[in-house]
Amino acid sequence: MPRTKWRDHIDSVGIVVPCGRLKVVDDDGVEVPRGTPGELWIAGPMVMPGYWGRADANKSEFIGGFWRSGDIGSMDADGFIRVFDRKKDMINRGGYKVFSAEVENVIASLDGVLECAIVGRDDPVLGQRVHAIVIVPDTSSLTAGKVQEFCAERLADYKVPEIVNLRVTPLPRNANGKILKSELRETT
Repeated sequence: MPRTKWRDHIDSVGIVVPCGRLKVVDDDGVEVPRGTPGELWIAGPMVMPGYWGRADANKSEFIGGFWRSGDIGSMDADGFIRVFDRKKDMINRGGYKVFSAEVENVIASLDGVLECAIVGRDDPVLGQRVHAIVIVPDTSSLTAGKVQEFCAERLADYKVPEIVNLRVTPLPRNANGKILKSELRETT
């Protein structure tokens, strides 16, 4: 992020470094217009040349000199990048894309929430439904309804979690502290 530009682009992670290249593409690998969300593909000397001993991953994750980051984001007309979510964490609810990070940020701002995670729940009609796992102190009076009401005041209706599980046990994390959403999808 250029030092003089951060105030005007507070929701951005910055611009592409001079030695790098970035493109935003759709599911078919076709570049999308500026401002349109898609997967961020990155190229340049700062990108690893490949995965050690994983020819299959190299073939699928490195295309035309670009590394498929797995992040969903956009680039505006001035070249500023915004990152919305991980592609695998994005929820498709009836054709609408729900970025889990956006919903998580709203819920995390609610008093009494210690941490939270959003995952997609398979649904035969809509494809997926928004499912919130919210961690609260054991003395909390917070209810699922209050979480939904709070979200409804701040998000589009299709982004509001239809399922809210309140728990006191911490979210599962890996050794780096990252929430294990794959485990949450399987167990909740």
